[in-house]
Amino acid sequence: MSPISAPRIQKTNAMRELDRAGVSYTARTYEVDESDLSGIHVVEQLGEDPDRVFKTLVTVAPTGGHAVFCIPVKEKLDLKRAARAVGEKSLAMLHVRDLVETTGYQRGGCSPIGMRKRFATVIDETCILFDTIMVSGGRRGLQLEVAVDDLLAVCDAKVADICERA
Repeated sequence: MSPISAPRIQKTNAMRELDRAGVSYTARTYEVDESDLSGIHVVEQLGEDPDRVFKTLVTVAPTGGHAVFCIPVKEKLDLKRAARAVGEKSLAMLHVRDLVETTGYQRGGCSPIGMRKRFATVIDETCILFDTIMVSGGRRGLQLEVAVDDLLAVCDAKVADICERA
């Protein structure tokens, strides 16, 4: 009797980039609810700590440049702090209609890893509280658990305080 194997997960750009870099990761799938693409839905589906699951947000500067920010799913990005973190005067959220063209990823499946171009990337400082965090795997229904140090290296990211604080 042969062991039952898990269904094979089709590789995404994010997974291929991690593989090329020799970075280990764990792929986790969840059921997608098209009416709720929030990170909270992901956390509930996976039974994970919402402080350890990070969403990826893409911004645009007045100059037209882009920057990527990863923050815990239940937090909000502080655009002023985010702008300071990447040396810009101000930032605005990238319009969802421009997301695929800019990053190669769709809303609800945007990963900081494997975008069409390499953008300045900042991960909220709370990531250092964990050995591993989860980020989108590059499509809806897929999360990747990656060691924080490996994620920072692969994305050439820096750590900063970028969330709104009460």
